[in-house]
Amino acid sequence: MSIKVENLCFSYGERQVLDSISFEAGYGRFLSVLGPNGVGKSTLFRCMLGLLRPSAGTVTIEGNDITSMSAAQLSRHIAYIPQSHNPVFNFSVLDMVLMGTTAQLGQFSSPGKAQQELAESSLERLGILHLKDRSYANISGGERQLVLIARAIAQSAKILVMDEPSASLDFGNRIRVMQTVKKLVQDGYAVIQSTHDPDQAYMYSDMVLALYGGKVLARGTPQETINDKVISTLYGVDVEVCSMRCDEVRVCVPKKI
Repeated sequence: MSIKVENLCFSYGERQVLDSISFEAGYGRFLSVLGPNGVGKSTLFRCMLGLLRPSAGTVTIEGNDITSMSAAQLSRHIAYIPQSHNPVFNFSVLDMVLMGTTAQLGQFSSPGKAQQELAESSLERLGILHLKDRSYANISGGERQLVLIARAIAQSAKILVMDEPSASLDFGNRIRVMQTVKKLVQDGYAVIQSTHDPDQAYMYSDMVLALYGGKVLARGTPQETINDKVISTLYGVDVEVCSMRCDEVRVCVPKKI
């Protein structure tokens, strides 16, 4: 077991966003949180990262409640990877990854040789060490996403929380990023991603958590959760989930009007 969410509830004022959400995500497992916009995926992640305090329920890592951990302690266990973004400052790729090593340093310390070696090792692991001196602002969207993943690896946390990691990428970069993430899972990382894409969730995930109306609509393997009823309910469209070539690929096809 790595991270466990039990009966998690959260409200913004009188509006309840999450209602009794429960799941576990273990090392070497890939969990996709599937659901439409506004369903509470980002709020769930903020609770898991300790940025929001739930109104009820718990989030534990290795059996320890995250509310008992300092920010520095929590960052040694869990790393957040946002969608690729446009930076405000013109950092180099290496500097971006070095930021992930600050969790290992004291309050007034700066990265040294050991941190630089760790950052370069993270870049090399993802096959992008050749980008280290490039401007982060001047590389492609797919390369930026890989840099953000490298930064999380440099943080030395084994739980990766990813907010729609391939949402803004083209077809080729989407595949490259997801294959990279899947390799990290095979290497023993616990990966939890949010996604709108049921086809992607089916192809890469070990488990799927479908959220609807702030509650768990379905939870289980992709084969158990991604079906006509669940997808139609989630997105409000009449779809047919089709399997092709011995159930190796599953796609959601809109029904004809």
